[in-house]
Amino acid sequence: MTAPPTRVRVAVLGAGSWGTALAALASAQSDTLLWARNPQLARAMERDHVNAPYLPDTPLPPALQITDSLRDALDHVAPADGTPGLIILGVPVAGLAGLCSTLAGLLAGRSCSALSIVWTCKGFLPDSGQLPHEIAQAAFSSLPGVGLGVLSGPSFAREVAQGLPVALTIATTQTGTAQAVVSALHGANARIYSSSDVIGVEVGGALKNVMAIACGISDGLGLGTNARAALITRGLAEMQRLGLAMGGLAETFSGLTGLGDLVLTATGALSRNRQVGLAIAEGKTLDAILAGGMTAEGVRCARAALALGRKYQIDLPITEAVCHVLFDGLAPEAAVSGLLTRDAKPESPRPRLDL
Repeated sequence: MTAPPTRVRVAVLGAGSWGTALAALASAQSDTLLWARNPQLARAMERDHVNAPYLPDTPLPPALQITDSLRDALDHVAPADGTPGLIILGVPVAGLAGLCSTLAGLLAGRSCSALSIVWTCKGFLPDSGQLPHEIAQAAFSSLPGVGLGVLSGPSFAREVAQGLPVALTIATTQTGTAQAVVSALHGANARIYSSSDVIGVEVGGALKNVMAIACGISDGLGLGTNARAALITRGLAEMQRLGLAMGGLAETFSGLTGLGDLVLTATGALSRNRQVGLAIAEGKTLDAILAGGMTAEGVRCARAALALGRKYQIDLPITEAVCHVLFDGLAPEAAVSGLLTRDAKPESPRPRLDL
């Protein structure tokens, strides 16, 4: 007889589109509280039960609780009865260090043995090239009892909030953290897989955004589906090369957080990174695109990805071309031409000659 899943209390920190969608998903089977930094937004969501700025057409589940008090959110996931608690950080990479530092201070002195913290952001920290797990580990080093992990995979917030099917991966080296995420999220509309390859999952999540910008440029130039397929395939090769050099596992890049997330982000109409590429192909400048309110992690982390490639002596031609277009004024047509005129080479670095 299968044992019932462990009951988990969940706090989602960050009421953007993805944080709200995950909170809605978790509330179907877990006692879930969503924290919004903006008190006005929190009150509006409590009153109307909809996140008007981010998911205006999607009613929130009645069971979902909302607060603007970070202390109340922590009290929710650290009850006196010892029930396992899960904190999901729904903030971008740029906001991760600040939120983790604040949490570490508020959690000091509390019992954290039943608490797990996972983040959902994808990218490299622009200045240092740090991955999210390096930021989180540094912030929570004084709280050894806390379980840490990254939740990633091919997912658009709007579809998750609408209850459409999704498959995600929790990457962690701690069994309790994986179990907490599965207990909180795995159900009728979501399948949660587990992995121990935190680095591979994070590198895949970061670089696929850069590749999606490249695919948007190609599609915007009308280069066709053959070119898009080539960019996806060779982009996956770049992701894997850098991931292996940084300590990731090859098989991770053929899974949900590698190929799966890349295909979704490079082809989906809801992909902000692809939309940036489409706008660039239309002749819009990056400044104009960003001034219009469009944000995309691929723009923020492209330079850091290229710097890491140089650090590890890894060839990243698509990433380099995207950087030249975004930041150096290279015309998109010239970038594509540069990629097409590269020297021919074997697809595999060590082709087998005995086949």
